[in-house]
Amino acid sequence: MIKSEETKIQTQTPMWGDKPYYSLNHYFQKVYGEKIYKIAIDGGMTCPVRDGTIGTRGCIFCSQGGSGEFAVPVYGNGEGTPEISSQLAEGKAFIRSKYNGGRYLAYFQPYTNTYAPVEKLRALYLAALEDPETAGISIGTRPDCLPDDVTALLTELKSAYPDKFIWIELGLQTIHRESIRYIRRGYDNSVFETAVMKLHEAGIPVIVHVILGLPGESKEQMLQTIEYLNTFPVFGIKLQLLHVLAGTDLAEDFSARKFDVLSKSEYIDILISCIEHLSPEIVIHRLTGDGPRDILIAPGWSTDKKGVLNGILKEMKARGSYQGKSL
Repeated sequence: MIKSEETKIQTQTPMWGDKPYYSLNHYFQKVYGEKIYKIAIDGGMTCPVRDGTIGTRGCIFCSQGGSGEFAVPVYGNGEGTPEISSQLAEGKAFIRSKYNGGRYLAYFQPYTNTYAPVEKLRALYLAALEDPETAGISIGTRPDCLPDDVTALLTELKSAYPDKFIWIELGLQTIHRESIRYIRRGYDNSVFETAVMKLHEAGIPVIVHVILGLPGESKEQMLQTIEYLNTFPVFGIKLQLLHVLAGTDLAEDFSARKFDVLSKSEYIDILISCIEHLSPEIVIHRLTGDGPRDILIAPGWSTDKKGVLNGILKEMKARGSYQGKSL
């Protein structure tokens, strides 16, 4: 019997578990044998693009929450240091109200989470790592905020907690000069390259954030950012749809009709092309991202996250698409 074209495509498509891409859930199941739930943590930081070191208005897309609207609010202890244990407890309670529980990833999310004296960072990271239900920590930061003493601290903690992972997340967003200037990123690509190699040499896995749909960027330019990342020892990637959030300078430009956001079909097309150009060794930690409903201006279709993810899988199946197909 001659197989149909659809059956041929299904047979030939590489799969990571039940998906045609290397998802974070698949990585956790493969390495730890279970699902691990993320708890967003507020480390009480600021950012050099906000405190006057580089600028005062932040990156153009970043809200007052520092991209941390889903973090548990800071609990002060009188000295301005957040009580990480309280945040973890609240995050666990929320997750257990919806799921069966399991172990957790403590994600230091808002602002720049290596932007403090190393002793303060040690206390914050230790509070998360010492929790017996924490499988590891992921630290969101900037590549220009990784001095040698911070790298040494990460190496120290990696040695002290060999059964737990310690990851660094870097907000690259794009490699293109015009976009870098527009979003007020505040560092050039060479700084990112140095940080990635420095962390790689220290044995610290790196996750890179990329925004798709930045004003003025073509599909080809977005693919160039993906191809650039393939040349570095990157562990993971977060592919983020551009959200327009209230209170940002990006919202002012959107209101002035200086650019438009991607439609759902445009985003799915670009995203799938990015996946096809991405090394199959890189773990995909995110495919779309969340914009808090109370401050999200556009695109409205992004609030249906389940529908977007289902649309991505449906289109990948129709195309016979999979991670690394175009390499």
